[in-house]
Order: sequence, then structure tokens, then C-alpha cells
Amino acid sequence: MKAHIKGMKRLILIVSLGLAPPAYAQGEEDSLSLMERGAQMLMEGLMREMEPALEDLQGLAEEFGPALRDFTAQMGPALRDLLDEVEDWSVYEPPEMLDNGDIIIRRKPPQEDPLPEPDSDGQIEL
Repeated sequence: MKAHIKGMKRLILIVSLGLAPPAYAQGEEDSLSLMERGAQMLMEGLMREMEPALEDLQGLAEEFGPALRDFTAQMGPALRDLLDEVEDWSVYEPPEMLDNGDIIIRRKPPQEDPLPEPDSDGQIEL
């Protein structure tokens, strides 16, 4: 949670710095407007903040990419066949791994629809 607050403080600082007019641009006619400069500084700050996370994500993709491709190549046809055979996944429990490593998918017990109670005349309102 502290990292989140620290990030918000940085964002507020970047935005507030973006609202202060740069001293070097006050006399130049072709300089960016105050809002444009503030937006530019905000985007630059966000990019600096996001750069480590994006590098980590790229590293994960490079690390797990080959293994994921191999898994897809080996298991893809079997999963496709399984999806073709099962018509309604809502009637099954989540997969469960047994102690011996087997994975089972149990069918949910059938649910009985509660019948409406008849009123005093013996009729049922639908």
C-alpha cells in the first residue's frame, strides 16, 4: 500500500511541476503552452515510472514464451477435443488435483427446481 501512496505523491508532484511555467520559455513565442508543457511533463514522468515494470514484463515474456509455445503445441489438440465433447461447463465443479497427481473434474450434483407451493385452492401461480 505504501508503494501506491508513494506513486501517487510522485504523480501529484509531476502534475504540479507541470503547472508551473518554465522560466526559459517565458520570453519565447514558439514555446509550448503551459498546458502542453504540463501534459508533456506528465507523460514523461509516467513513462519513467512505468519503464521498470515494462522491462520486467518483457523479461517474463522472453523467459516463459518458449515454454508456453511448447505447452500449446502439445496440449492444444487435446484441449480442443475436450472442448468439443463438453457442451455445458456450468454443470461441472472446478478441477481438483488428487494426491497422486491426477486431475479430476467432477459433475455437480443435479439441482432440483423447487416446486411452487399450491395456494388454498390447489392452484399454482406461475
